[in-house]
Amino acid sequence: MNDTMLEIKNLHAKVGEKEILKGVDLLIRKGEIHAVMGPNGAGKSTLSAVLAGRPDYVVTEGSVTFLGRDLLAMSPEERSWAGIFLSFQYPVEIPGVSITNFIKAAVNERRKALGLDALKAGDFIKLMKEKMALVQMRGEFAKREVNVGFSGGEKKRNEIFQMAVLEPALAILDETDSGLDVDALRIVADGVNALHTPETAAIVITHYQRLLDLIVPDVVHILKDGRIVRTAGRELVQEIEANGYDAF
Repeated sequence: MNDTMLEIKNLHAKVGEKEILKGVDLLIRKGEIHAVMGPNGAGKSTLSAVLAGRPDYVVTEGSVTFLGRDLLAMSPEERSWAGIFLSFQYPVEIPGVSITNFIKAAVNERRKALGLDALKAGDFIKLMKEKMALVQMRGEFAKREVNVGFSGGEKKRNEIFQMAVLEPALAILDETDSGLDVDALRIVADGVNALHTPETAAIVITHYQRLLDLIVPDVVHILKDGRIVRTAGRELVQEIEANGYDAF
């Protein structure tokens, strides 16, 4: 039985005329958590943007297969419907759109793509309450506009709440820990851990060991100058802490 979730081969990508990814190879299996670490400008956020399908990031070479499908041939919406979720480093505000309406639209669009009926109102409210409790989000947040007036921690918690509701096959967390205090970091990590199953996978992009003490990776990669230059187990995090990225 094939347990491959995501396979990236020789991926090259550019923004404008600048090449950022210069031949990334990566294999992720179901049930695995992969950490991607590296210095600023190495290409970590570019990798997440390419996987999510941002149009300003142009793939010039290579292939990406997700659950047996050609990911690069899919639109951003199709990638989401197929089970890819990206938690943004800097979540955007959406004035005039409540969290409830935003989540309801996202859930029902994915259900429609999967050939399922839209959730009934009562079932949707039950789902919302269950997932808000998971990330310790107060009920009144459901009525607020998406990320408008939210603190950094509230925005990141809202991202994990969205992930909890959508239940993606592959979650990509792009520096979700940036700007979080200790309590918010633990709530976010607890949510990610609670949602992880043997059938799902995650890519955790981070600079810091503190997040990986809470979300323990199976595999750690160092991305440097657009390439993965080292792959090892969780012990690699300690090597990075001790020696920095210049050692690799």
